[in-house]
Amino acid sequence: MANVASTTASAGTEVTARALREAVFTGLITLGLFFLFVGLKTDQNIRNELILTERWGLLATFVAVSMVGRFLIVAYAQPWFAQRKAVKAAAPEIVKGESFFSRNFSKIAIVALVLYPPIIVALFGVQGSLKWVDNFGIQILIYVMLAWGLNIVVGLAGLLDLGYVAFYAVGAYSYALLSSYFGLSFWVLLPVAGILAALWGVILGFPVLRLRGDYLAIVTLAFGEIIRLVLINWTEVTKGTFGVSGIAKATLFGIKFDASKDGFAALFGLPMSSAYYKIFLFYLILGLALLTAFVTIRLRRMPVGRAWEALREDEIACRSLGINTVTTKLTAFATGAMFGGFAGSFFAVRQGFVSPESFVFLESAVILAIVVLGGMGSLTGIAIAAVVMVGGTEILRELTFLKAIFGPTFTPELYRMLIFGLAMVVVMVWKPRGFVGSREPTAFLHERKAISGSFTKEGHG
Repeated sequence: MANVASTTASAGTEVTARALREAVFTGLITLGLFFLFVGLKTDQNIRNELILTERWGLLATFVAVSMVGRFLIVAYAQPWFAQRKAVKAAAPEIVKGESFFSRNFSKIAIVALVLYPPIIVALFGVQGSLKWVDNFGIQILIYVMLAWGLNIVVGLAGLLDLGYVAFYAVGAYSYALLSSYFGLSFWVLLPVAGILAALWGVILGFPVLRLRGDYLAIVTLAFGEIIRLVLINWTEVTKGTFGVSGIAKATLFGIKFDASKDGFAALFGLPMSSAYYKIFLFYLILGLALLTAFVTIRLRRMPVGRAWEALREDEIACRSLGINTVTTKLTAFATGAMFGGFAGSFFAVRQGFVSPESFVFLESAVILAIVVLGGMGSLTGIAIAAVVMVGGTEILRELTFLKAIFGPTFTPELYRMLIFGLAMVVVMVWKPRGFVGSREPTAFLHERKAISGSFTKEGHG
């Protein structure tokens, strides 16, 4: 008994010592990484001279948090997970059926989204709901729709696209310009924007038919930059960096959301508020996102969807089966681009103003990161990733109490990309196949089963 206690104490001391060593190493690495980014801040004085502002307290906070976090992980979290894994391995395997929540997750989520605006209005009032419906509802759903559209190209067809924001821009400018010059309504221009974006998807698809992997990514990246530069320099049409303003709003069966006597609020006897228009836009983007999911699910079960998955797994084997890889790639690019165009036209309606600064490469990177983090090919995982990443970024804007800790000049939203990168690292270590690392194959024998992401090529599960 004494020997067991001695062994346990020795093991505990060894773990604590290792945790302290790794905490010190983590602190030194954090100090080296953030010394220039956090410890020193460049600024300008009243004479426009460059000065350095020292922020040693903020740097010390970063170092202390990283050291404490690493110590807790090594000393407590890792032994707990190891013990849990050992107990799980020793216990007999019990097959459990899916719970009601797991079986009906999609339906529950759709019902929750439909009820979201009324609940928010009941909690915060009509005017108080504006921020929650717009920033935490519409903004997230836009990225969900964009990520689902890119998922067709990247997750299903396996074509790495770094210029997806170009189709987003085509849809936005198509609606902005055609509505401004020709006075066409949103409901007429919505399919037009999708068709024009799909056309550009086919135009992009032809030059990259023989490319794959890194080479394909570089060409699509260049395509996105070409579209942005055209928008900047074709000033006669796009107005360059000034952008297009005064874009017409969408209407509900001809009913406008304005202060006129025929407006939505006056027609239904409601007090005038811009929140009604935002609630309408919420249901509009929700319908577009659900349309994207429905079409994606249906296409996956059709021959074209199975051809995309065959192309993703092995292009040579795909050719040997007699599948036309040219049309398969073009349909993937066109379909994904079409939904990007839909989202772009909605973005123009929501903002009322579009400019090239809204369609930079960073947008493509964020959308692709959402697809990867959620799990390529998984609609549910991508939606969860969009909620976590985009919603987390919006929550940072609300954390004003951090200014009392880090100083009045601290702006939490400026660190969103840092937190975004850390989240990507954590998720890729914890769940290398994404939030949802398994998927159901479209073709199965006798019994439908989900396949683990570890059995799929390059994490496309």
